[in-house]
Amino acid sequence: MSPEAYRVRGPSAVGGDVRRFWNLARTLAATDWKVRFYGSALGYVWSLLRPLMLFGIIYFVFSYVLDAGAGVAHYGVLLLLAIILYFFFSEVTGSGVTSMVDRESLLRKVGFPRAVVPLSVALVAAMNLALNLVVLAIFVVASGVQPRWTWLLLPIPIALMLVFATGVAMLLSALYVRYRDVRPIWDVVLQALFYATPILYPIEIVLARYETLAKIQLLNPLAAIIQESRHLLTGAPSPAAVLDSTALLAVPLGILVGVTWLGFRVFDRMAPRAAEEL
Repeated sequence: MSPEAYRVRGPSAVGGDVRRFWNLARTLAATDWKVRFYGSALGYVWSLLRPLMLFGIIYFVFSYVLDAGAGVAHYGVLLLLAIILYFFFSEVTGSGVTSMVDRESLLRKVGFPRAVVPLSVALVAAMNLALNLVVLAIFVVASGVQPRWTWLLLPIPIALMLVFATGVAMLLSALYVRYRDVRPIWDVVLQALFYATPILYPIEIVLARYETLAKIQLLNPLAAIIQESRHLLTGAPSPAAVLDSTALLAVPLGILVGVTWLGFRVFDRMAPRAAEEL
């Protein structure tokens, strides 16, 4: 028989016991959540202060210095929502890059489904997102945004963001095990995405001056999700309205599904050999 027949495979990405998989993911996420703020005087408050402080600075500069929000209803709400969602994507993918390497000792000693590691990173970020959304809700009420039935649909783009971010995190974490250049490259990509995505500025400004550019921007799943969330929350232009076609929404959705599938496939192939390659 060939040597491959005697090869011992390591733990797979998901494993055969779904209940055990989710229990491990929740346990690891809860542990990371507690350790992250251990010894901090403000503790969990920091998960709220970071996006709020950035929002305050950006809102002052773009509203009062650059006047970017002129003529845009509820610009502050749109800005805060976009920052919260981008921070979530950035946290999941940025922390997910090194998640496997950071837990090298655990991976070498314990046999468990490897996908638990990047998923736990996503769950920790989801906890932060939940807290930030509470702050957003308070800001929405204080800003006088009229209630809309579309608020009931907001969990849909948020869930898509979670799926997309987790898929990217799995892809990056798998690649980083072998290629350590992935982290600095992804840091640059995140910075580029922050400015290329309509976060600091409303899409209406881009649409009025560069219609084609606005449409290209919304082919990016991250931008499309943020803009759809803005639409559902305040009635801002939807991605379909900007693209002038509901059918074109298949492009960002297709990219989201494709990247998520690729991330899982690459991670699944890497998982059994993760301990060896680390």
